Amino acid sequence: MDNSAGNVVKDAVKAQYGSTARGAEALNREQTAKVANEFGYSQADLADIPDAANLGLSCGNPIDAAGLQPGETVVDLGSGGGIDIFLAARDVGERGRAIGIDMTEDMIALARRNAEKTGTANAEFRLGEIHQMPVDDASVDCVISNCVINLCEDKQAVFDDVFRILKPGGRVAVSDIVLTQALPPQLKESLDAYVGCIGGAVPAQVYADMLARADFTDIVVANKNVDLNVYGEVDGQAACCSTPEPETAASSCCGSSEAIAQDVHGGLRQVLTETDLNSYAASAIIKATKPAA
Repeated sequence: MDNSAGNVVKDAVKAQYGSTARGAEALNREQTAKVANEFGYSQADLADIPDAANLGLSCGNPIDAAGLQPGETVVDLGSGGGIDIFLAARDVGERGRAIGIDMTEDMIALARRNAEKTGTANAEFRLGEIHQMPVDDASVDCVISNCVINLCEDKQAVFDDVFRILKPGGRVAVSDIVLTQALPPQLKESLDAYVGCIGGAVPAQVYADMLARADFTDIVVANKNVDLNVYGEVDGQAACCSTPEPETAASSCCGSSEAIAQDVHGGLRQVLTETDLNSYAASAIIKATKPAA
């Protein structure tokens, strides 16, 4: 992908996820809970987090695979509204830290509001990109992510930076979409499919190979056998067109004259009118370890 095309994709990602963040309070909680339940979150998990932290955009539950322990430091790549950060903060306890990284200003603002509402003192959210994280070298016990690495053009750079911030013996627990067969042109070339974590997906073996090139070991990519079409259950356009924050109204999906005029849910619903996502892709849990020495 050349620089101009890469910029278009990055702008689309920021615009649609920004719209989703601004519409978070208006999302239908039954719909977003259904998506979360499909991908492995229990009702108890959802009761432990702010309502607006679950945006119905997960593709798995990395917390289940992370094995977090009290006192650990965990970083979430693309933390969104904070669903996994709040669960991680619960698991690492007061002596631990849960750090969310996101490149979208509206998502960071949403997550910080959620943390303030709940008084979650051991959670923090940093604006940044996940291939160049604002995190110190060898300072993190575990890195998690949930359907975000697919949004990055240079995935190898992401895995290299994850390796950098992990302590020796640190681990990765990621939920992401992997391809089970080549995408047809209408999906491969669809901006909505890319923003929805489908168009940028790679096969499981490619994912594993990139982790290996970053020097990770104990690499496992396991298909979770869940229904990706559940994304069609969330009516995001209604949320997107709720009242935006005054300072962002000009860039909201309803007030903008830009070509990108919807949130992530709106884009995914459009893709699902034409495609059965389960025919081409699957949700996977990816685990790996940074060698101890």
